[in-house]
Amino acid sequence: MLAKIKSAREGLRKSEQKVADAVIEDPDACVQSSIQAVAQRAQVSEPTVIRFCRALDCVGFQQFKLRLAQDLASRDAFFYQDVTATDSSRDLASKLLDGAIASLVQIRNDLNHEALEHAIELYEQSERIELYGSGGSAVVAEDAQLKFFRLGKPAIAYSDPHIQHAAAALLDRNALVIAISHSGRSRDILRTVDIAREMSAKVIAVTATKSPLAERSDVCLTVDIHEDSDIFSPVKSRLGQMVVLDILAVGVAVRGGEHMLQQLARARRAIDFKFV
Repeated sequence: MLAKIKSAREGLRKSEQKVADAVIEDPDACVQSSIQAVAQRAQVSEPTVIRFCRALDCVGFQQFKLRLAQDLASRDAFFYQDVTATDSSRDLASKLLDGAIASLVQIRNDLNHEALEHAIELYEQSERIELYGSGGSAVVAEDAQLKFFRLGKPAIAYSDPHIQHAAAALLDRNALVIAISHSGRSRDILRTVDIAREMSAKVIAVTATKSPLAERSDVCLTVDIHEDSDIFSPVKSRLGQMVVLDILAVGVAVRGGEHMLQQLARARRAIDFKFV
């Protein structure tokens, strides 16, 4: 929930951002507080607190507090810690691995299964797949291409924004775009998706909740992993994106039944000679 708040913050109203800041500053106190206390701490009205909760897909303040409490209760097993220059190699490894495990646990808890089912249906209805990502997400798009082209439909990944724009302009209503972005605010990806939608292509976004990319998609598979990518290249978010796309690809394969399994086996046999 904390990562979700941080990811969604920029898309909230100014008054709701005050509530987000108050929760992030002291989440434990928020769990123990009444709605009146939270409103007073954030210097906003009680209806603003309710709107903030609903913006995070909670029915009301009580449900928000419950989800936040569950998040705080589970953070002691594996949690995110910033890497410092004084860390030993053991500390460095522990922090990165704990953060990776925490991100996977978070995705398991946050995964929207209705959105996943919708995404599988969009794949089944499409005739071709194009994956768009830039920066760290470009690696994710290329990795996903290796999974999806085996499922029987043409699949290609583009990382160059100029090629993305041109490729999107050649799509049609039978095409499916999978757009990948940690922040969901990349101008190039947003422009590419806008072009694809103008051509009536369907769009699956793998991105942060309430981001501009999420709002432009037909279905969003959210990856709300908080990560400081200003210094180091994103690790936890990239891992999360890959896992979500793995789930989507396996879901498509399982839904395809015996025919899909035979197709995957043929692809495997075609490269058996490469191994000793």
